[in-house]
Order: sequence, then structure tokens, then C-alpha cells
Amino acid sequence: MKTIKFVCSDKRQQQFAAAVRKNVNDYFRENKISIKGNFAMGIQTVAMLSVYIIPFALLFIVPVNAWVAMFMAVLMGAGMAGIGMCVMHDAAHGSYSHKEWVNKMLSGTMYLLGSNVFNWKIQHNFLHHAYTNIEGYDQDIAANGPIRLSEHAPFRKIHRYQYIHAFFFYGFMTISKLVNDFTQLAEYNKAGITRQYHINPVSEYIRMVFAKIIYLFVFIGLPVLFTPFSWWQVLLGFFIMHWTAGCILSTIFQMAHVVEGTEQPLPENEGIIQSEWAVHELRTTSDFARNNDFLNWYIGGLNFQIEHHLFPNICHIHYRKIAPIVEKTAKEFGFNYNLKPTFRNAFRSHIRRLKELGVKPKIVRPVLNVRIIEKERNSPANIQ
Repeated sequence: MKTIKFVCSDKRQQQFAAAVRKNVNDYFRENKISIKGNFAMGIQTVAMLSVYIIPFALLFIVPVNAWVAMFMAVLMGAGMAGIGMCVMHDAAHGSYSHKEWVNKMLSGTMYLLGSNVFNWKIQHNFLHHAYTNIEGYDQDIAANGPIRLSEHAPFRKIHRYQYIHAFFFYGFMTISKLVNDFTQLAEYNKAGITRQYHINPVSEYIRMVFAKIIYLFVFIGLPVLFTPFSWWQVLLGFFIMHWTAGCILSTIFQMAHVVEGTEQPLPENEGIIQSEWAVHELRTTSDFARNNDFLNWYIGGLNFQIEHHLFPNICHIHYRKIAPIVEKTAKEFGFNYNLKPTFRNAFRSHIRRLKELGVKPKIVRPVLNVRIIEKERNSPANIQ
């Protein structure tokens, strides 16, 4: 298969990559701060797990009507998204703690979303982080039916109105993973990625089936057996919970990469990207609402995507402090630092970008027919 190589002879780009690493490392060294999580991270973890688990437990303890139960399902969905953004995400990157067992245990909160940890690490840590916004490589912008997130993807008439309907389909993100995890693992196994990371595909399939059966029994079977709600009401609540989580997660992720000012470069025929990897991340990623205290807490630093992509091994607790350092360094070397000052600015920019991508392109550049690629360079996005 074709692989991507980042090749750059521009000394300015190379100097930026070295300088931004040094400046951020100096901040932690001079202030004698660990790059991993702290006590505040622990409090955040407990809070997110509570928002998810407590409403579920109350359904068995406190008699409530269907409307209250529906609200609790929405609340659980918000908690599910919070776990994904604030707990699982850092742990899967190995940035939650210096202790590997802690990262492994908390990355397992992915199972509370009904999904698979290994699949997530490949799709996100490996493909998305190493090859951000590159069509055919970054699965986060892959062509997905009614939504077109890449300017190089095939155009369909339904894409004309995606700025309206995209958010509805975003809600299917987590619930679709209940089934798509199996086909995704098959693709990774076919590409040799399971062997590359010494994963036994049969054992992983068995683990996946077992985890999903338990998940469905707990969140569907138990409510059917031990609450007064009918089976269809339980299924409706399950769907509402997942739709809420999926809509939040997808919207937040796309507001960092599919907005105005972020690039979607294509590799040359030899699979070459003419850019230093750090500069590529700067050009394909955006920050937003850095001064919004609630977002900084609830979405786990995903509004600091530039910092996260450059330093995925650093816990999101620290992004607010290192963001000005990264921004200053980028401007010193003459590179644009894509920042949307508020959530509203970023949201509107995403909608405008969806509109742009919903217009039939006059010229379509050929894209390498690649879905899964093998890792060829030692990037900061390696799997922990």
C-alpha cells in the first residue's frame, strides 16, 4: 500500500518544530510540573462518570414518568460524551498518568460508550493524528453517505444541504460503532495492523463480542427487566442517549478540523507531503473558545486541538497554559495559528465549511485509493 512521508527542506519549518517542542518543554521544566494529569483531572473523571452512571441508577431506584426518564437519557448522553472527551481520550493517548496501568484501565471507559479501545487507538491515535485531514488516510473525514467532510471526496446531490442535516447524522456516531467495530477490526486485520501491534485478531473479536453483549445487557436488558418501562421505551431511551453523545462528540471533533482556515492537502504521487509534520498539524487544525471555562472543563481540552495534535502525550489539563506558548512560537516563525475566539465563531465557521463542501467541485483531483496505511514514521501520534 501507499504510505505517507512528510518531507521538508524548509529550514524555517524545521526550526519551528524544534522551537515549539523546546518552549513547551521549558514551561514544564521551569515550573516543575508533570505533563500528565493532576488532582483536578481526578475530580473531572469522577464528575463525568457520575453524570453518566447516577441517572442510570436512579431509573431503578426512583419512580419517574417517561418524560423525566427521557431527560435522564439526555443527561446520560452528555455524560457519555464527557467520558469520551475527558477521560478515555487522555488515557488512550497515555497522557492521563505516568502509570501505564492507570491509562489502560481508564482507556477502558471506551466500553461504556459501547465501542472498542483497540479500534479507537488505530483510527484516532494512529491514522487521524499522524495523517490529519489527508483524504484516504484520516478516517475522521472519510466519505460517509450524506456527509462530505473532505473537498477531495466524491460529491453527491444530498451534500448540498448537509449544513442542515449533518448534525442529525452526527448523532449516529456512537451507536453505529456498536456494529461498525466488527468491520473496522476486519479492515485493520487485513491491513496487517493487528499483527503490527501484536494483537491476536481472534482474541480481539471474542473480547469485542463479550464486551458488547455485556454492554447491551446492562443498558437495555436490565432496564427492561427491572424498570416499569416497556421494551420500546427502553430502546427509545437508549437511542436518545447515544444520539446525544454522538452529536456532541462529532460536532466538537469537526469544529477543530473542518472549519475555515484548515487545509486538506493531498500527497504527491509518491505519497509525499511537502511539509514538516508539526507544520502540517498547524495547518490542518484549529483552536476555539480558549477562554470558555465551561468548554475547557467539559470537552476535555478538545477546543485546544493544535496543542493536542502537537503534544498528544500531554494531559489536556495543561493546554490552556501552553496554548499561548504555541501561538507565540508559530507567529514568530511566520505561521498562521488558526483560532476561533468563541464557540459561536467556530460553530458558524463549521457550518460555512459544510456549505462550501456541499457545492459540486469544478475539478476533482485524483486521490490515492487508500483506506488503511502502515505506519512508516515515528510521529508523536504513536499508540501507547
